[in-house]
Amino acid sequence: MQAQVLGEPASMNLDPLHLTDAPNPIPGPRDLLLRVSACGVCRTDLQLCEGDLPAHVLPVIPGHQAVGRVAELGVEVEGWEVGDRAGVGWLAEACGRCESCRRGLENLCEQVRFTGWDRNGGYATAMCVRADYALPIPTVSSDVEVAPLLCGGVIGYRALKVSGIEPGARLGLYGFGASALLSIQVALHWGCEVFVVTRSEQERSRALEMGAVWAGGYGEKPPVGLHAAVTFAPVGSVVVAALSALERGGVVAVNAVHLDEIPAFPYEYLWWERQIRSVANFTRSDAHEFLDLAARLPIRTVVDRYSLSEANRALSHVKSGQVTGAAVLEMVSG
Repeated sequence: MQAQVLGEPASMNLDPLHLTDAPNPIPGPRDLLLRVSACGVCRTDLQLCEGDLPAHVLPVIPGHQAVGRVAELGVEVEGWEVGDRAGVGWLAEACGRCESCRRGLENLCEQVRFTGWDRNGGYATAMCVRADYALPIPTVSSDVEVAPLLCGGVIGYRALKVSGIEPGARLGLYGFGASALLSIQVALHWGCEVFVVTRSEQERSRALEMGAVWAGGYGEKPPVGLHAAVTFAPVGSVVVAALSALERGGVVAVNAVHLDEIPAFPYEYLWWERQIRSVANFTRSDAHEFLDLAARLPIRTVVDRYSLSEANRALSHVKSGQVTGAAVLEMVSG
């Protein structure tokens, strides 16, 4: 197989990923071996490659939005067949025994492991995934179109749930990248009034075209109070801006695995039972719910395509904001 391997984190200026030829991985008893056809490129991958997220194992193959076909089954696997279409998300496995897992919160398991961080991921033409964590993929979209749904889509869906937004209520989206592009479609389906705050004039125009009732820059405040907000930008000051725009009792859901320091802010922003909540990963139940909803609506994705050999370039474009939708690597068999 071919794979983009991270040996040591470094600035994207130094191209930290190296294209390597390697034997196909051997599936364990509970694993599927996938022939990967597409893998989304996430800002979390960028943070791992540049060292903002401390590495768990090195070398490692990043990528946690992979779509492919089952090529081989582990000896204990049931419910899958060779040739089935499968997706791989950020959640690689949880213990299934701890209090969090028993409560249906496997995303909070202390022994949780992640694709592309703890296990080799989808920046490769083949990969292994635990069969019970692989995701059946609806047939309505191509592999390249589905890939962004497996992280930005699912985690955005969980962020909406964590925010407590109700149908018809006023929702703020702070940042309008790949995940927000998917989240707004769900929110509008729920009948929410959506207010978008983002730095890019192009993104503000796109938000209005997609159905937002208002769009402004980070220095602007929505014209009415928000019942809930989701922040996508990995910047602490954006969390404070969202908090300051909430109605009483509102929630800011912080959709980020890494965030710089939240600056000091007046207590009055938090007073009247406003809340700040982090969004940590997602559960398999979230993924199944969202993928079913995405197929029924259907959710539309905007994709910037790159070859596997262009992984460093794709990540650099994510960093600089040159990606118009979601960056996706398309694989060549090997």
